Amino acid sequence: MANTKSALKRAEIAERNRLRNKAYKSAVKTLMKKYLSAVQLYAANPTPELNQQVQERLAEAYSKIDKAVKRGVLHPNNGARKKSRLAHKLKPLTQTAQ
Repeated sequence: MANTKSALKRAEIAERNRLRNKAYKSAVKTLMKKYLSAVQLYAANPTPELNQQVQERLAEAYSKIDKAVKRGVLHPNNGARKKSRLAHKLKPLTQTAQ
């Protein structure tokens, strides 16, 4: 337990930040899962509508990852790695479709 008033305040701030960071990380994971499920659906049945949905999910995931990096929740290299992995899931599907 914190012994001083300032230490107590820092503990409260750390807890608040931890919860905020947890929410961001959870949102990033959720958007990544939604994108990956959309990619699987598109791989099974490549239609222009599903491709549009995949692109929208990718944009949402990229946006949330970039915001998490900007706020310091994720390390920049971690964010770049996540975005790269998302792009690599879609790349072979778009090359075969063209």
